[in-house]
Amino acid sequence: MRSRITRVISVNCLLGMMFLGNTFAEVVNPENADTVTNPYGLMSVINQGDWIARIVLLILLIMSSGTWIILLMKYLEQSKLFSNARKTRQEFWSQPSLEYALNGLDADSAFRYVVEMAMTAKNEHHGDLATKVALNTWIEMSFNRAIDEIQAKLSVGLAFLATVGSTAPFVGLFGTVWGIYHALTAIGIAGQASIDKVAGPVGESLIMTALGLAVAVPAVLSYNWLVRRNKSAMAQITSFSADLEKVLLGGTKPA
Repeated sequence: MRSRITRVISVNCLLGMMFLGNTFAEVVNPENADTVTNPYGLMSVINQGDWIARIVLLILLIMSSGTWIILLMKYLEQSKLFSNARKTRQEFWSQPSLEYALNGLDADSAFRYVVEMAMTAKNEHHGDLATKVALNTWIEMSFNRAIDEIQAKLSVGLAFLATVGSTAPFVGLFGTVWGIYHALTAIGIAGQASIDKVAGPVGESLIMTALGLAVAVPAVLSYNWLVRRNKSAMAQITSFSADLEKVLLGGTKPA
């Protein structure tokens, strides 16, 4: 009796091992496994979603495209400014005169604009103006105007990044709420909470949430990075303005 039970257990174990072996072979061998397509991906949201879902996707697409375009344009603009700063430090102060040094700067350089504004202010300082406003005050006013204009130009586009970073998650959240509403509507119509009725709308909701975060995170990181680089660029322009003011007031050139 005991040997018969042992044989039955052995046969069952052998069959079980054979079944598990076949199952494992199907898992590790993709040729034997059937290809399963995902009916709840992004393309199904685009193809099967209503017009509100598509508008949300379009808004997120515009936000994402604007973020990357602004990031690229501001990076190129800042890189050019840093290149002009290095060139100015290396070549500007070694020239025999300010007029000659001015001609060596690029036409669209921020440093050239600062020099032109300062030299214009110095040439305007005569007559009644000279008796009422000191030369250093008048030159500092021209520097402040030039620096404010340069800073305003560098800040163009940053407000868009800040707006995207703060609103994109809520746009995605709106898509999430709308997808959950569709899921509840499907449950109400079907009369039962079957997985095939709610999988599509819930999947749409999760995709909207993920897209909102995917748009917001690069915008926030880009904004912080560009603001930090703007501060570094403006610090170099401010330092150059201080050295230029000293020279215009009769001081020595920086070493």
